[in-house]
Amino acid sequence: MLNESVHECCVYLGDELARYGFGDEHPFGPARHDVFKTAFYQHQLDRLTEIAPPTIADQQTLELFHSHEYVEKVRQQSKLGTGYLDQGDTPAFIGMYEAAATVAGSVCDAIDRIMRKQNCRAFIPIAGLHHARRDTAAGFCVFNDCGVGIEYLRAQHGVKRIAYVDIDAHHGDGVFYSFEDDPDLIFADLHEDGRYLYPGTGGIEETGKGKARGAKLNIPMPPGAGDEQFMQVWPKVEAFVQRHGAEFILLQCGADSIAGDPITHLRYSEASHAHAARRLRLLADELCDGRLLAMGGGGYHHSNIARTWTAVVQALA
Repeated sequence: MLNESVHECCVYLGDELARYGFGDEHPFGPARHDVFKTAFYQHQLDRLTEIAPPTIADQQTLELFHSHEYVEKVRQQSKLGTGYLDQGDTPAFIGMYEAAATVAGSVCDAIDRIMRKQNCRAFIPIAGLHHARRDTAAGFCVFNDCGVGIEYLRAQHGVKRIAYVDIDAHHGDGVFYSFEDDPDLIFADLHEDGRYLYPGTGGIEETGKGKARGAKLNIPMPPGAGDEQFMQVWPKVEAFVQRHGAEFILLQCGADSIAGDPITHLRYSEASHAHAARRLRLLADELCDGRLLAMGGGGYHHSNIARTWTAVVQALA
């Protein structure tokens, strides 16, 4: 039984989320939010979902995952708006701290809604920044909202066993290596083979360390793989999550694995992402009282973003 809301799924929209971007000429620009928002209303998805406002995370919440020193570094460079936070992928911009903290805060707010049973499921288009490590940015990702969300689930709600599923073209290395030895973080990642694409990690042999060995699943996909190949391997992901169990499921559904993305080489259609969202929705109903949070992740072709994320929301709603 849901509390308050008549809709099972909520979607986060707002200018505060759109501000996370590195300028109009950058692949991760501010227009990504707006092309999804336009398509969302064109498909009348506002009739099927509750729209939630973005929420900023406080520093204490960010430091559940990130080091204090790194959070302070982001805060200071955000005031200057110059230089890079890593070796050259993630440039600083004025207001960066607030924008990145809003991404993480919206993830935590969605978790609160789901745990309170205000909604069963949620989608956040500008989220899923899965490359940032605990002490550094990486790959356009300032704060790792996925990692913050995992730690928040545990600290705030006592949720121990969490399944993280990632179908972005890029390996979710910031999540994988931060929880590589954590047996209660069930990790399944379908990504373009790291021999051809950043960050070059996520080999099939990477299955976790220590007590977590066997709790991680990496499936590298060959460049050019399409829906047929996705559908062939997806049952492995589903069976893996089902076998290990979970109290909460996170989905990172980057649209950069869709055919035509300018910086990747996979060729899925939105049907693959809709299928993943639909199947995980059913699995969440079976395993964890429906608790499922989807995050947009990457994607640098605007019409792909619009088609893919509206298909995901339709599957969730």
